[in-house]
This record gives sequence, structure tokens and C-alpha cells, in this order.
Amino acid sequence: MRQGFIVLISGPSGVGKGTLIHSLLADQTLNLSFSVSMTTRKPRPNEKDGIHYFFVSHETFLKNIEENNFLEHAQFVGNRYGTPRDYVEKLLNEGKNVLIEIEVDGARQLLKNVDSEKVLSLYIMPPSVQELVRRLRLRGSEDEATIQRRAERFKEEIKYKDQYQHIIINDELETCINDVKALIREKMNI
Repeated sequence: MRQGFIVLISGPSGVGKGTLIHSLLADQTLNLSFSVSMTTRKPRPNEKDGIHYFFVSHETFLKNIEENNFLEHAQFVGNRYGTPRDYVEKLLNEGKNVLIEIEVDGARQLLKNVDSEKVLSLYIMPPSVQELVRRLRLRGSEDEATIQRRAERFKEEIKYKDQYQHIIINDELETCINDVKALIREKMNI
């Protein structure tokens, strides 16, 4: 059986990653499984353990750090999040291609911890900062101060875009989706 590979996707909030990922996962020919992260935060009412996250105690999370069982991990607002190595490797050994959506800091950790031959890394960019701000405003889910913070964060993140194998500009969504699918198929040799 052919071993799978990791499809690593990063990009700023509002660039269209969610729509892109939904389309990729719906295409059965890409043989994708979405990676489930481990977290110490409490589940929300609609979340299920093992589907949305692996919900664990702080002690269990720290034990996983000690055992080097994370491809990457971070702490946000008092909670820890990480990509469990054993879970991803199980999927890869089953021949699945594992889709991991992660922010730039986590991606940089992951790229240090995984053989580059086993990863297809993609940074999804808006055509401009102005377009990113426009899209964030259209979503209507955040106030102007949060939108401006996201735009500033993007300006910092973009400095690391060349650490990814491919930079995809999401100017037109269908073109972006087709470009990413083509890169995955190329990596699959189909």
C-alpha cells in the first residue's frame, strides 16, 4: 500500500481556507482525511471528542510533549493545541493523505519535524492586504479593530511564505481550488 502524505495549508483568516478545504475534502479522488488536533480546552456543546478535537487534560497534553508525540504544538489563551504525531502517522500508514490546516508558527514547527518528501505545503494568499480587509468586513463576524489586527498579523506572516513549497493566490476561488487539486494529484502521481 502506498503511504500517504501531508497536505499542509496555511494562510490568513478571511483568505478562503475554509471553503477551499471543504471542496478538497469533498473530492474523494484526493484520498484526504482531515487531521484532528489535540487540545486542553473544554468541548463546546456541539463538539465531539475524536471528531472536532481530541479533548485531553493538561497532564495528558504535557505527557505527549515529553514523549515527542506532536508534529507541532502551541498555547493560546491558557489552552494548549497540537497535532498528534501518532494519529497522523496512523492515517499516513493507511495510505491516506492528511490535510492539516495550521497557522504559520505551527507550520514552521511541523516542517522541521517531518521529512519534506512527506509534505505538500501550501500558503494561500489574498491578492492584496486591501482585498483581505474587504473580505473580512464582508464576513461581518468581527469588529474593525479585530480586522485591522488580522491585517497586521498577515503582514507579519507573509514574511514566511517562501518556507512553503507553493504559494497560491486566491484571487478567484474556483481557480484556487483547481490549482490546489492539481498540486495534490501531481504529488499523488495521478
